[in-house]
Amino acid sequence: MAKSSDQNKAFGWAANDKSGVLSPFHFSRRENGDDDVTVKILFCGVCHSDLHTIKNDWGFSHYPIIPGHEIVGIATKVGKNVTKFKEGDRVGVGVIIGSCQSCESCNQDFENYCPQLVYTYNSRSSDGTRNQGGYSDKIVVDQRFVLSFPDGLPSDSGAPLLCAGITVYSPMKYYGMTEEKGKHLGVSGLGGLGHIAVKIGKAFGLKVTVISRSSDKESEAIDRLGADSFLVTTDSQKMKDSFGTMDFVLDTVSAEHSLLPLFGLLKVNGKLVALGLPEKPLELPIFPLVLGRKMVGGSQIGGMKETQEMLDFCAKHNIVADIELIKMSDINSAMDRLAKSDVRYRFVIDVANSINSA
Repeated sequence: MAKSSDQNKAFGWAANDKSGVLSPFHFSRRENGDDDVTVKILFCGVCHSDLHTIKNDWGFSHYPIIPGHEIVGIATKVGKNVTKFKEGDRVGVGVIIGSCQSCESCNQDFENYCPQLVYTYNSRSSDGTRNQGGYSDKIVVDQRFVLSFPDGLPSDSGAPLLCAGITVYSPMKYYGMTEEKGKHLGVSGLGGLGHIAVKIGKAFGLKVTVISRSSDKESEAIDRLGADSFLVTTDSQKMKDSFGTMDFVLDTVSAEHSLLPLFGLLKVNGKLVALGLPEKPLELPIFPLVLGRKMVGGSQIGGMKETQEMLDFCAKHNIVADIELIKMSDINSAMDRLAKSDVRYRFVIDVANSINSA
């Protein structure tokens, strides 16, 4: 029994209150069951939702919290019923680690919309176990929520695809953005989500315009990320010239902002898809929707089948995140910078090489 207990011991960095300060935290993972995969975590991306959650910005945080849902690692143990993976495989774990497996959404491979969805952290499993995320040395996950990480993807810069990548890929598929090459996509906000949206949009053959409040990122958006053009919302003449020119807009901004300028950019029948999660509700202008037969929708990550499809697509097209690799001990300063949007464009923690020394 003592040996089993030792095997379940885990170590990570947790927030203990809404200050959001992360510090070393010892805890236990569950036993590796018949359907489980135990993963030694190599890298974990730092998502903006991690920051919101540790600060309790959305009002449903339960401490202590170990964040992290962009996990890449190595399978170190598999249960007897596991058929998809073997020890030594490189795998990924994203935003969700459980669902009911029987509802309409689950039966359609949309586990991300299951009413009994279990998130990777700040959640409880059906047996009451509190789930902790990827800012830790290992994780135990049901094989149905583990992803095969393609050979062509680097572990570090590929990790953010497990949240940011699928968050922009799924709405492109669902809202018809991939059905006809040459359609015009506007990407509002050039951060962790936005910069990957540019890359995936171009791989799908779309004309991509980045929409931003300032021109600070214009050269890198076009020269490095491959955007076709850059539109500054404070430039009234350029906004006027761009009126009614876009088929779709992906709104990745998580801060409070006006939707009205974005509606103006859409053509008749255009679609605005919200991906960012501001702390307070946004005002929805009805007149431009009615008078232009425009649509507004939303999207949350993707199901497991679609997430695997996205990883394979990104491997085929050499799409990865632009990252800043950090040590575990740097996480609090990284969170401070993330709150100021001071990152190009995703922090990724080198977990395996730094968590023990931290």
